[in-house]
Amino acid sequence: MLPRRRALLALALVGSASLLGGCGGGSTPGEGAAGTGQGAGDQSAGGQGGAGKELLLVSYAVTKSAYDRILPRFQAEWKAKTGETINIRTSYGGSGSQTRAIIDGLEADVATLALAGDVEKLQKAGLIEPGWEKEFPNDSIITHSVVAFLTRDGNPKGVKTWKDLARPDVTVITANPKTSGGARWNFLGLWGSVTQTGGSEEQAKQFVTAVYRNVDNLPKDAREATDTFLKRGQGDVLLNYENEAILATKMGELKAPFLVPEVNVRIEGPVAVVDKNVDKKGTRKAAEALAAYLSSEPAQEIFAEEGFRPVNASVWARVKDRFASVKTLFSAADFGGWSKIDKTFFGKSGGLWDELFRTSR
Repeated sequence: MLPRRRALLALALVGSASLLGGCGGGSTPGEGAAGTGQGAGDQSAGGQGGAGKELLLVSYAVTKSAYDRILPRFQAEWKAKTGETINIRTSYGGSGSQTRAIIDGLEADVATLALAGDVEKLQKAGLIEPGWEKEFPNDSIITHSVVAFLTRDGNPKGVKTWKDLARPDVTVITANPKTSGGARWNFLGLWGSVTQTGGSEEQAKQFVTAVYRNVDNLPKDAREATDTFLKRGQGDVLLNYENEAILATKMGELKAPFLVPEVNVRIEGPVAVVDKNVDKKGTRKAAEALAAYLSSEPAQEIFAEEGFRPVNASVWARVKDRFASVKTLFSAADFGGWSKIDKTFFGKSGGLWDELFRTSR
């Protein structure tokens, strides 16, 4: 089926979604079942009102709180429209690690990863058909965010701008770009803070090297980076998603106000149906409906409440005052797109990350 027809089918099936009561319980880290709070394992979709289906949603670590609320609403919407019970299992982890797991055989129906570059890897592995970006609204981007600085109470080191991260008296926490999509966005934020404001690539290289010299360890994903900073008390400043900082504040884990640099990178979180898996499992119709639902106003409102910047224009107009303003916003496209970014910065041979990491140790 052509990508456009597939997207239209999914959107028509879900229709204009309404907010439905009851959020249900959450899934556990790793794999779990949405709305059940149960752990991983083979679980029967079961249920009443028709034959049940089961989907596996694979995502990156910091989306869990949003999907704990979104997925039960989609399940209720699906049941109301089709009479069918649908069970959704979930898996969370670093985006790079999740991408590798899918390539290695984790049978995801829907992947919502931290960056389009990881979806492109699934395409190159033959799991996703070309043209996935045009199958759903907003070029299949379902969330935006930016990089935030989390500091100690009172910001004793006076960290205010990207340049402050290179000071020798500042210890920085950021996740590992080899396993974490959020860490790759942090890297682009660091690099772009120089090149997108008139600096040269050589100046960017020197600056980023100096920053990583201040990094003591590299947690595997954005959530572990948050725990390293907040629960283990390591570091003077944490680089992480704005949504993670908002969530930590809401949960009472972060007491100090966080900072959003006025020069920043627009973080784009994509969704894709894993074509090879859904065709094998016979779950395409439900998987496409779920992927389309993530752009609906009810889902986008929940994303916003959980700290993500919504891509839906109507929802953004209502909530934008909740988020810090950014004066200079650049994107992956300003670096030539993810294929070029991965080759230039994170390639297995000749990538700048490996060179900078060796230099900074």
